[in-house]
Amino acid sequence: MKTEHKCQNINLIALLMSLLILPMSNLLSQSNLTYRIVDTKQSISYDTLKEISLPTVGSPFYGQDVNYQGNQPNYVDNGDGTISDLVTGLMWQKSPDLNRDGLINYDDKLSYDEAIAAADTFNLAGYDDWRLPNIKEAYSLIVFSGVDPSGYNGSTENLVPFIDTEYFDFGYGDESAGERIIDAQFASSTLYVGTTMNGNETMFGVNFADGRIKGYPTEPMPGQTEDKQFYVMYVRGNSSYGINNFTDNGNGTITDNSTGLMWLQDDNGYGQTWEEALNYAENANTAGYSDWRLPNAKELQSIVYYTRSVQTTNSAAIDPVFNCSSIIDEGGSVNYPFYWSGTTHSNMQANPGSNAAYVCFGEGLGFMEEPPGSENYTLMDVHGAGAQRSDPKVGDPNDFPFGHGPQGDVIRIYNYVRLVRDASATSLNEIDSGSESLLRVYPNPANNYLTIESDNDLKLNSIGIFSLSGIEIFNYEINTMKQYKLNIQSLAPGIYILKLNSSNGIYIRKMVKQ
Repeated sequence: MKTEHKCQNINLIALLMSLLILPMSNLLSQSNLTYRIVDTKQSISYDTLKEISLPTVGSPFYGQDVNYQGNQPNYVDNGDGTISDLVTGLMWQKSPDLNRDGLINYDDKLSYDEAIAAADTFNLAGYDDWRLPNIKEAYSLIVFSGVDPSGYNGSTENLVPFIDTEYFDFGYGDESAGERIIDAQFASSTLYVGTTMNGNETMFGVNFADGRIKGYPTEPMPGQTEDKQFYVMYVRGNSSYGINNFTDNGNGTITDNSTGLMWLQDDNGYGQTWEEALNYAENANTAGYSDWRLPNAKELQSIVYYTRSVQTTNSAAIDPVFNCSSIIDEGGSVNYPFYWSGTTHSNMQANPGSNAAYVCFGEGLGFMEEPPGSENYTLMDVHGAGAQRSDPKVGDPNDFPFGHGPQGDVIRIYNYVRLVRDASATSLNEIDSGSESLLRVYPNPANNYLTIESDNDLKLNSIGIFSLSGIEIFNYEINTMKQYKLNIQSLAPGIYILKLNSSNGIYIRKMVKQ
């Protein structure tokens, strides 16, 4: 099996070395996207357990989150208690310190109902159109440079949360009020269309302490009289954020015109380990495209349809334009899969890279011990369809008969795959190998330097380097004939598009940096 994968990777690299001539209109403009997904900011590479050096094309574990850099976080501190997100077009409250006493603690928290109501009178920096963010808006702020502190007890001073603290103020759970360190759940306006636990109304929230989306009962937790309390950060602007605009392309692919992503209409149909999922994605060649990848956690969450669920629509939490495999769950009922992302969910354990993030498109099942200490476990939907949790990358699910964590999250390890690519990228059916005599780019793949050479009197005016999502990374103004040697040492390993502006027109080439 490993030999077969290696051969497939070699064939893929050979295809990428082919030359392309394409009109620049094939690179979709980023300006018309209303739902631009902010990159996860994951900068560390992992195998199934630990940190590794950055994988290169064709090597084990290539294709994980860090190999594909999307829209990098780009914030502006407005100096008035607000932060503007230049990627999403949203403006945020900088701090969850609602009572403005200089501390972020339990006293700042609100119940779901209070958070909804307080938005109507919230005024900051002269704006009065603030709203409680929906779950997709709230999740836009998550970054997977964070480290999950679950199980840790001690000072929070050196912990790394899942939100950019260069711009946003953040506080962990208030231990002086009896909370855990990880009790830093932020409220959203999105209610689960089903119920969790014992029929409780449930709100989806983002936990920037432990890096998850979960459904939280809006009512008092067992043994408590007060409704569950949450940190709150209000948002304004871009009312279209989080709204998909899907087009069925009629070839087994779906384009989201809001995000600029293209998805396979079908999933892979069976469970795989995380490494198998990466290999499957990197070797996929379907619908005329060979540049499919495993989506990062934020890309994957973007296609959750929070108005659907097993309980209410007898379906997966995804737009009906997609096809979703059904499974028989741990309780013997028909349900829908968890889907792997390429994003590692780093933790503070001995093997910090042992888990990867997945998104529940079926119920977020868990084994609840009722009553606590009774060893009497009941399988139920504890976090809702649309939750984002994490699984071990390898192992035996039978080693977790009652799940893991305080809500007994079911452990599957063998999760499903939904492939994605950038709709703006070029494809196999656009390759024109006959153009090689006009303009050659070599070596390809390349390490430090790339030579661009012509056999005629073609003059090269400029060279642009773009990510597969169409974002320009570099642009070099030149004026040379015949040959130019380009220094690409500063580029991260991955696949790029070259825009070569010449006296004979514009040429586009794919380039692989090793």
